[in-house]
Order: sequence, then structure tokens, then C-alpha cells
Amino acid sequence: MNDASFSGEQQEYLKGFMSGVEARRSAMGLPLGPVGQGEAVDSSDLQRVAQDRTVASGGKLVPEEEAKRRKHPLDRFDDISSLASVDKFPKGIDVFLTKFHGLFYVAPAQDSFMCRLRMPGGILQAHQFRGVAEMADELAGGYADITTRANLQLREIPARHGPEVLLRLSELGLTSRGSGADNVRNVTGSPTAGIDPQELIDTRPHARAIHHHILNHRELFGLPRKFNIAFDGGGRVPVLQETNDIAFTAVTVREGFGVEAGVYYRLAVGGITGHRDLARTTGVVVCADDTTRMCDAILRVFIANGDRTNRNKSRLKYLLDGWGLSRFLEEVERELGSSLTYVDETAFQDQPAQIKHGHIGVFAQRQVGLSYVGITCPLGRLTSEQLRGLADIADKFGSGTIRLTVWQNLLVSDIRDDQMAFVLDDVTKLGLDTQASKVCGGLVACTGSAGCKFAATNTKSHATQLAEWLDARITVDQAINIHVTGCHHSCAQHFIADIGLLGAKVEQGEELVEGYDLHIGGGCGAGAKIGRLIKPKIAFDDLPPMLLGLLRAWQTERGEDQSFQTWSAGLSNDALVARCLNEIVPA
Repeated sequence: MNDASFSGEQQEYLKGFMSGVEARRSAMGLPLGPVGQGEAVDSSDLQRVAQDRTVASGGKLVPEEEAKRRKHPLDRFDDISSLASVDKFPKGIDVFLTKFHGLFYVAPAQDSFMCRLRMPGGILQAHQFRGVAEMADELAGGYADITTRANLQLREIPARHGPEVLLRLSELGLTSRGSGADNVRNVTGSPTAGIDPQELIDTRPHARAIHHHILNHRELFGLPRKFNIAFDGGGRVPVLQETNDIAFTAVTVREGFGVEAGVYYRLAVGGITGHRDLARTTGVVVCADDTTRMCDAILRVFIANGDRTNRNKSRLKYLLDGWGLSRFLEEVERELGSSLTYVDETAFQDQPAQIKHGHIGVFAQRQVGLSYVGITCPLGRLTSEQLRGLADIADKFGSGTIRLTVWQNLLVSDIRDDQMAFVLDDVTKLGLDTQASKVCGGLVACTGSAGCKFAATNTKSHATQLAEWLDARITVDQAINIHVTGCHHSCAQHFIADIGLLGAKVEQGEELVEGYDLHIGGGCGAGAKIGRLIKPKIAFDDLPPMLLGLLRAWQTERGEDQSFQTWSAGLSNDALVARCLNEIVPA
């Protein structure tokens, strides 16, 4: 008898009854699994063991956990293929489950799939860029977007093309496996890894190692919610590692602090800026070769103990809030089977400052006679023609290497200095640039309502309009970051921007118009800080002149070389709003 034979109320009763049976079986030490089949749970199925523990303790699994429990989402390729054969998209909870394969059905914003890739450290080769361009033309919308995790996304993919996208990615040596839903997302690393004169650690092997470790350990696809890992090797370009669940930052430990002097990664955990938290320093340092082992232990502790009854409280941050950092680290130590290494913060040598907009322009590499160039990609979008053109530049003038950044642009590396002029000319012919104003250089925007059902605003369009309006009226002489995000998920990480804009619907008479909450004073790296809300619900049409007033006030009132973050920190919310309103000028 199938579920259609029962009313909704009866079905809910049966679910509760069966959950109670499972809880009782667990308490009696009997095998778990589908009741009546006598099937014991494989102890390596960490997700199922954690779910059983939740049920046995009286907890009610959220629908997503119930769905993962019925059938592992990684076993859904045949289901995706069956739907594709009749050109249909998934429905209901299957939309969530399909994200485990990297396919996102993004209706109603677009009646299509978006496919998010994953590439460790954001580094890929020219032939892969060309392959993505071909896929964009043949299977998607003719373009690709660079994300804030140094990644690529393809959009406007018809249902019938979903499986083909996955197959073509595999043939390119790429994957989208686990790039969505309750998984470890793309592992980020320093975009200048291996070529940066000031770096302490080349992050490439470590980002690559944990990337493949995750892909080859099925049990690590059983998380309560998504998870982010980042490596900062101490190079010029910020990686925003403090926004990640696991943040590794390269440090040099001096003599006399109880450990062998040398270079380590400093460990921080629990970053989630959408919930107004940066990663917490642990006092732990990790040898570079031990980072995969450390990540594995942290992930296993999270899988076993993260909340599976409330999606709003299921990120690592909330486990840390509930347990406290000390207990969490004790559990990690137990999982590792060895002691953690603690070092006082005063043991670390000072590291050269990062360049706020060091992802744009020409910079010398550590290799004599070679340079890399940071190319601006307007709000991260590249046409298939531009993808091919950049691949050609990388092959002709560099080593065929293209490095994506968390700032939604890219670097082409290993260019001979005497060839750089030709590179800059070819970049211009593609309609791209290697220079940007101090406003445009730090402009970040999420997909927005044009491609995301959660967004309240058309962020990419608004960000473009805003930057053009400001650049026509003010020349800012210091780098400043403006991040525009469409919803509370904060994919554009508005909380860590100098000026962070969060999409909102604003009442104007009897109408609702698109607008933003204005946050000020966030930062990353040495200035890592969560910005503060100074004014909610500003209609977009009113926003450009308000920001102009704010920027003019900063340039007029600041101390010598004072950053926007430092200047704004000395003013109250009311004082900042007053400066916004002082410069209402006609467009």
C-alpha cells in the first residue's frame, strides 16, 4: 500500500510512529535502517548514524534530512537522466537533492538549471576554459559567471542538457559534485599561489589535497549544512578566509614559543558572515602537510554533532555556540587521535600587508622576468567569446594557467615582461580591462533576482548603475569595496565590505520598490570586521546620491591616508546617515 492510500494526517502519524520505532530499536541496541528489513547501518555512513542519534534522542529530522535518509543524493544520476530524457526539471524536495550533483533548478527567476563547478584554489587551465566556453554555447546561455568562491557557474541550461553538462565537465577534468546543498563547497586558496614574492606557503597542494580527499570520501557528503574551507598563503591578494568554516592563514612562528620555529597555518573556525560571524581564532597552528587530516577531523565532528532538526541552526557556528570552542577542539583532538599544537598570538612575525585591490593590474612574480595580470570581469560575467579569448592569451603569452579570485575576476600568470604590452592590448580587444576605478575595482555583486529566486533586487544591474553614476561624479583615491547582495544568504558578503548593500523591498506609497539596507565599516584580512547597519530600506533610486555624499565626506574629513573603514568607525550611525543626506544632487 503506497502513501496515496493515506490522508496527510495519517501519513504524518505513520512517520512519527516509525521514527519512534527506530528510536526504540536504537535504545535496545538493535540494528537500525529500514525497519522490517533487518538491515544494519554501515558504521561508515556517518550521516545515517548521526540521524539515528538525533531520532533516538527525541529529535525530529527536517525534511531535507528525511530525504537524504531515504536515498543518498549522490545516487541520483539515473533520476536526473530520466527527467532529462523527457525534458523535465525536478520538483519539490528533489530540487534540493539534485544540487548534490551541482545542478540548481533556479525557477522562478529562470526556468533552467544553473551548474556550479568546483576547482581547488580557483586555478584551471586554458583548455578547460575553452571547454567551458563550448559548453556555454552548446548547452547553456552562452556565458559563465565567476563566483565569490573563485568558481564558475553556467546558467540557462535546459532540463534535457543537465546530464550532458555533468559528463562534459568530467571529460574536461572538472566536476560539479557536491558544489551545492549540504556539502563542502569549492575550496579556495591564494590566487597568486606559487608566484607571489611575499607568500609564506604555496596553497595549491593543500587546496588540491582536501578537494580530492572530499571527492573520494563518500561519508563527507553527509553534512548537516554547507561548509567552506579556505587557505591564505600570506600573498598579496586577500582570500577572505575569515568568512569560512575552516580558515587557514599562513604565519611564521618565531623561536622560543614551545614549538619549532617556522611557517605554519593558523587555524580559525566557524566563519559565516551571513550570520554576522567571522571565523574564531583557536590558538592552534597546523603544519602544512597536516591540513587535510585536520579538515577531515573537523568535518567528522561536525557531521556527528551538527543540528539536523533546524536548518537555521545547522551550520558549524551554532555547534560552536552551543559547545564552546574548548569542547569543540577537544572533540577534534579526540577524532585526530593526537594533540593539537597551541601557540600564543605573540609568537607570530609580522607579515607584509595585502593589497586591497591587488587582484587588478600588472604585478611582478617571484620568478624573475615574469609577471601576472589581474583582469576585471564586470561583476564576474564572461561571454563564451571572452572565455576563449582569455584562454588564447594564457596559452600564447603565459603558461596556460588562469586563476580565478574571490573578487569575481581573474589573473593570467607567467607572462614575460617584454610581452605584457601585447597582453594588455589583447585584453582590451576582448572588451575587458586591467585597470579599474577605486570604486569598480572592489565592486562585488551576487546573481540577484535575474537568476535567483531568493533575491529581492536585481543586484548586477544595480551595481553597474551605481558604479557608473559614482565614477562620473567622484574620483576616489583609495581602494574601497562595495558589495551588493540580494538576500540574507549574503552570497556577495555584504557584511565585510566598506559599503555593504543588502536587498530589500521598500514601501513607496502603495507600491513596493527595490532597495537596500545600508551597512558600513566591514573588512577582511588585517581589518576583518562585520559591518553595521546604519540605515534600512533605502529605495535604489535614492541610494547613489547618498553614497556620493558619504564618499565625499570621507575624502574631506579623513586624516592623512585614513581608510574608509577607520574613518567611518569614528562616527555614529546618525552622523554617517547625516553625511549621506548632505549630498542629494540631481542625476
